[in-house]
Amino acid sequence: MLSIIELFPAFLLVFVRITAFYVTVPLFSYRTIPAVHKIGFAFFLAIISFSTIKNPPHLDVDGMYMMLIMKEALVGLLLGLIAYIMISAIQIAGSFIDFQMGFAVANVIDPQTGAQTPLVGQFLHTMALLLMLSLNAHHLLLDGIYYSYQYIPIDHLGLSFGNEQFGDFIAKSFNSMFITAFQLSAPVVASLFLVDLALGIVARTVPQLNVFVVGLPLKIAVTFIMLVICMAVMFSMMQNVFEFAIRTMRDLLSLLGVA
Repeated sequence: MLSIIELFPAFLLVFVRITAFYVTVPLFSYRTIPAVHKIGFAFFLAIISFSTIKNPPHLDVDGMYMMLIMKEALVGLLLGLIAYIMISAIQIAGSFIDFQMGFAVANVIDPQTGAQTPLVGQFLHTMALLLMLSLNAHHLLLDGIYYSYQYIPIDHLGLSFGNEQFGDFIAKSFNSMFITAFQLSAPVVASLFLVDLALGIVARTVPQLNVFVVGLPLKIAVTFIMLVICMAVMFSMMQNVFEFAIRTMRDLLSLLGVA
């Protein structure tokens, strides 16, 4: 049996991966959560994850160990980033709606990330976070980092970034993200397209009517009506987005790992 001091370098690698995961993963990476809570939660999750590793290796603190620390940080950042990219499809769907309804220039500051986001995109993103918490989907995100040690052991240095399958995986993931965003926004965008078509016909038949004055409030009203009508369908698609994000994390682990 190894002593606690001999096991500390291996535990530090586990802690680095989970801490890096909290830097980019949705919900846990937001600045509204205090950094002390993030570090404390990462520490206790690292203890739980480290206790499940069979025969933890004895590692010496040398140049190879520094490379392992960089590898662990990279794995944690990639896992959180791929989940964030998949879930950002909801915000991109809102930006499609904002562009069609004329709110593309009316951005707000997201207090969670500090970035400028569109109005409807921020609304859908907030609804998605509440749905994630109500469905306990954030537990599945933690499940992804918890089981990552079965795919990528802490003493395994090599990652298969040079494999052509990795490039295809990233391209397909981005493609699926934009397709999902388009499917989420399709009902509202299609309705707004019909409104634009009707306004164009009215402008040609009744030149005295100022369609620019009538068009903006009409499109805003149609947007909110369609959001109320399609909200149940959007929530169902958001569940599919959560499931797809988790599957993408598993696929990334299987590509980078040795299992």
